[in-house]
Amino acid sequence: MSVTNREVVMDSPSALLSSLADARRTTDALFDIVQPDSLYERPIPERHRIVFYIGHLEAFDRNLLNGRLLSLPDSFPDLDRLFAFGIDPVGGGLPTDQPSDWPSLNKVRHYVQQVRDEIDEGLTHLQHTNDGEFPAALLLNVAFEHRLMHAETLAYMLHRLPYDRKRVPAGAPQLTAAPARFAMVEVPEGPAALGLSRNDNTFGWDNEFERHTADVEAFVIDRYKTTNSEYLEFINSGAYDNRKLWSDADWAWKESNRISHPAFWRREGQQWLWKGMFAEIPLPPDWPVYVSHAEASAYARWAGKSLPTEAQWQRAAYGAPGGQSRRYPWGSKSPNATLGNFDFQNWDPVSVAAHPAGISAFGAEDILGNGWEWTSSVFAPFAGFEPFSFYKGYSADFFDGKHYVIKGASPRTAACMLRPSFRNWFQPHYQYVYAGFRCVSNQLR
Repeated sequence: MSVTNREVVMDSPSALLSSLADARRTTDALFDIVQPDSLYERPIPERHRIVFYIGHLEAFDRNLLNGRLLSLPDSFPDLDRLFAFGIDPVGGGLPTDQPSDWPSLNKVRHYVQQVRDEIDEGLTHLQHTNDGEFPAALLLNVAFEHRLMHAETLAYMLHRLPYDRKRVPAGAPQLTAAPARFAMVEVPEGPAALGLSRNDNTFGWDNEFERHTADVEAFVIDRYKTTNSEYLEFINSGAYDNRKLWSDADWAWKESNRISHPAFWRREGQQWLWKGMFAEIPLPPDWPVYVSHAEASAYARWAGKSLPTEAQWQRAAYGAPGGQSRRYPWGSKSPNATLGNFDFQNWDPVSVAAHPAGISAFGAEDILGNGWEWTSSVFAPFAGFEPFSFYKGYSADFFDGKHYVIKGASPRTAACMLRPSFRNWFQPHYQYVYAGFRCVSNQLR
């Protein structure tokens, strides 16, 4: 299921409306895999119930566009407020609402359709486009990418739902594995280009601005993401009981939550299983391991290496000899299924060696798709950062020193977010993200 490979320029409202319709079909199909009697479940304790997200996507679009681009009737003010905001998984108390606290599914579905009809009618008759304080293309890009971000984060959530509460969609790929070769590759000293320029007429979120370069010393980086088989060695060494490998905060989290293995693994007797979206299978040795930042950091210490900084990762992925930067790791060719596991092609990972055509200029493979990659960089603003006036908290609320940058993409990341400047972030103890890692060292070969 591919949403689009379109350029993320400040397109015309008509083109963006078509893209928004495509994105709606993507999220609708995602909700369709849930058994109807399970839409009030809460698969991740820190998050809302599934039904919230059915209403949230439309509430976000309505609250974003109304009064800025469109003048919409005040049909459901109570639902506009109810579905306005999600929950960031902050440590502390968990939500305590009950299914009976939420509107009926029929009422939510009616709200969704009514809001869509009102927005589409308004956009069809839109008289002005890029004039004024809130250009149409900017707001519609925000609506479009916000929905596609939720298409991915909802997949994390539905991954935790018991198998008997999901319906396997037609054409869901079979889970297979293939061998990989492990090595490190050298990235020479040079610049890493980070961010976007406001003069580029290219859409980006507020945290992507302003474009700048960082000088990066030479380093070596793993050719592939860390695999399940490599991580199993870490577990078998007793690393989860080795206090020296964990920071104070990470150790306290691990101990209080009795964390002893990745959240996507389950042990049955002497065998480890991988919990796929629709089935459990024997642990595929050469799939990327998905773990929290805390677990990735402990592994890096155990291996005598470290997680890359955001700038190191950027240079390894998009840099090229002579100080050049590539549009994608492999060059300028638009993303397709031969270059990486992204854009909703698969529900689960594949072998880290499955896409050799996606190799970067410096030899890093599987660096875009198949799982986000943790960095050691705390999520922070670039110089020249300016929050969106219509969405001030999108990034700024998370410049708290408690979130880490992840880069790359997962199997459920839309192609439009494969741009070099895109930044994602999560807290270090959140295990549910499709995120792995690779290590770096300053000890050159």
